This record gives sequence, structure tokens and C-alpha cells, in this order.
Amino acid sequence: MVSAAAALGTLLLLAGTAWAHHNNTRFDPDKRITVSGTFARLDWRNPHVYMYVEAKNDKGQVETWSLECQPPNFFAIRKISKADFEKIIGQTVTVEVRPARDGSPSGALWKITGPDGKVLMAR
Repeated sequence: MVSAAAALGTLLLLAGTAWAHHNNTRFDPDKRITVSGTFARLDWRNPHVYMYVEAKNDKGQVETWSLECQPPNFFAIRKISKADFEKIIGQTVTVEVRPARDGSPSGALWKITGPDGKVLMAR
């Protein structure tokens, strides 16, 4: 009985942690913006891939957008590799993102279009 209660408690704790991680409070789910700029860097790791795009803001200053993406497995299932993104580093891309609620240059990546107009990834 005690071990069943401990197992249930552990399960609830893990479920709560997963919910906290994926509850989307950081990004605005009702808003999408488009940003064009230079694909600067790729951080290919779990639990999320991050892409970085350097783009000019409203004041003409270059800022680096940090874009949270799905995990590497999301891309692998769709036959998209790390190399597909590495070959566009330094080139102009257009991204559609759910922006951060705090106004920082960051967001959840929704869609990325490469320099040739090809959509590389879309949710």
C-alpha cells in the first residue's frame, strides 16, 4: 500500500513537471509575428532545438532572436536534419513566431522559410 502511494505520488510529481514545462505561459499563443534576418546559429539538443536569427528592430538596431523549437526527434520524423539548417547559417530567413510575453526578442518557432523560399519547418 505504501509503495503504491509512493508510485502515485511520483507519477503526479512528474506529470506536474511536464505540465509546467509545456504550459506555454512564456509565449503568447494568440499572437504570431514575422521576422526576417540572418540565420546566425543553431543549438541542436534536447529537450528543445534553439535557432538564432539576427534581425533589425523598429529602431534599426540588430538584435538576436532566440527561437525555441521542437526537439530533434520532431525534425527526424519529418526527415529534416541538423545539416539542413547548418547549410543556411549566414543566409537570410523568414520566421513566424509566437512572441515572448515579456517583449524580449524571443519566441516559439512556428515556421521557418529559407533563403530560396522553401519552408523548412512548420508546426
